[in-house]
Amino acid sequence: MSCGLAVATALLLTNPDVALAASLDPAAVPADLTGLVTEPLFVDIVSRAEHLKGVTEGWAASGAVHQPNFLTGEDWLSFRTEALALSDLDMQGHLILKSRESQGDMTCILRGLSEDMPRRIADMEAADTRESRDLALSELVHLFDDNIAVITAPGQTFPE
Repeated sequence: MSCGLAVATALLLTNPDVALAASLDPAAVPADLTGLVTEPLFVDIVSRAEHLKGVTEGWAASGAVHQPNFLTGEDWLSFRTEALALSDLDMQGHLILKSRESQGDMTCILRGLSEDMPRRIADMEAADTRESRDLALSELVHLFDDNIAVITAPGQTFPE
């Protein structure tokens, strides 16, 4: 069994929405990518990204990220867990689109978002100045915004 197949199998077993989305007949998948927002996995990705974007924007506005022990507090630890779960869902979305033989940008973008999320979390945790923490937080906001936009953007199509 190839590594990719093993990973895909493991991911399918962890989220029932993935199995549902993967079971869709590729011929029934709308050509317009905005159709993805009707599939449970992609609805979940957008919902989680919107929530996490709101959290990060709230922290940016309030300056909460500059409080002592912020990165060891319950808010950050919960956020970290949720963000890494979103990263896993992005990879599941990538694998589903790849299984549908979609070679378009969406497949690559979801993989990139999945791979970038742990890096952005690590950047936040490594930030040792006010400026570097603000930059890391800003990058997280943009990552969540990209996560939402890539799925909901109109006018994109699957390649023929």
